[in-house]
Amino acid sequence: MGEWILENACVQNRAWQDAGLPRIRVSVNLSSRQLKRSLIDTVSRALQVSGLEPRYLSLELTESVLVNHHKEGTDALHALRAMGLHLAVDDFGTGYSSFSYLKHFQLDTLKIDRSFIREIAVQPDDAAITTAIIAMGHALGLRVIAEGVETEAHLTLLQKQGCDEIQGYLVGRPVPADRFVEHLARKRPAATPTIRRQRSSG
Repeated sequence: MGEWILENACVQNRAWQDAGLPRIRVSVNLSSRQLKRSLIDTVSRALQVSGLEPRYLSLELTESVLVNHHKEGTDALHALRAMGLHLAVDDFGTGYSSFSYLKHFQLDTLKIDRSFIREIAVQPDDAAITTAIIAMGHALGLRVIAEGVETEAHLTLLQKQGCDEIQGYLVGRPVPADRFVEHLARKRPAATPTIRRQRSSG
């Protein structure tokens, strides 16, 4: 299932590009099972079949996958980044106290888990945590995305904290590919946005 999702995400993105739509980056979640297998071959095959340039593909991994599969993942992720792919940590801050993996893996983006965003405007502790994560991410040269942004209050506070991007119902809900085409046709974004495909199980 994971391989099917990855390949279809690449094929769909290339089809949008061939149709003359804005070039965007599509993001796909990886499971722990995929990290154990021949990930390099799987990604290379998906890019070859689709004809998509690596820079238009982002792979997202949760903290648990990175922490629990450090040995298997280090070489694979370094190789993927050398290919030109974008790498992100999804659901950052969900309970793992050791952040040593951040310096071992060549990452591009941290995505703050929605549990810290939900009450960020009313809970000082959550606001302090997001401030710290954003500052740490920037100090490491990473972009920071806030997940689960649903209100203008969320957005205003995150802007003040210097968050780079947001993701959530405030900016859009999940839509099928044919409806997303309408969005791309209407608006040419100034910066490269990210669309996310449904994560695979495993």
